Amino acid sequence: MYKLMGGVANTILTLSGSKAKQFGTKHIPKEGGFIIACTHNGYVDIVNLGLSLLPREIHFMAKKQLFEIKGLGWLIDQLNAFPVDRDNPGPSVIKIPRQLLKEGKIVGIFPSGTRNAENANLKQGAITIAQLTKAPILPAAYIGARNVGDVLKRQKGYLIFGEPFYVTGRGKEGRDEFTHILEEKLDALTEEVTFRAKVSKK
Repeated sequence: MYKLMGGVANTILTLSGSKAKQFGTKHIPKEGGFIIACTHNGYVDIVNLGLSLLPREIHFMAKKQLFEIKGLGWLIDQLNAFPVDRDNPGPSVIKIPRQLLKEGKIVGIFPSGTRNAENANLKQGAITIAQLTKAPILPAAYIGARNVGDVLKRQKGYLIFGEPFYVTGRGKEGRDEFTHILEEKLDALTEEVTFRAKVSKK
């Protein structure tokens, strides 16, 4: 289902001109499990990110409320998403991604570039998982089309990947330190992809 939907999405975004132009693809690990932490401002970024790594598939972390929506829950389950209760996080927050990474798969987390409480927790969640699994984090930033309306308007998308890094700090201090590092990397990538997008439009 993932690859089938990917083919459909690829056709739609390509024809509309909203398929993301990619930068920094040399940084994407060719094999082994890793965490990809990408900025998030809609759902077209999720699709573009998924397309960028094909034929490898991303297992996206998604809030459990999405799985309770009739139809949508079934769809995102077919697309490798797994539910997380952000209000009352339990062992599954770590258990599921830990197993996926152990199997050499890719775990996708979308901590937005803004610094509100929920996004801070998502960034720290990515760091915690990396800290426990020793898996690298691939930071990424996206700007461009956000929803169907933007795609219909043929709004372009731009996606950039940074260098993977490992969480070497230990304990809470290590998590705090590397959460800040991840924030800085996402901010820097957002600035860079915004600049590249402006240059591409000239």
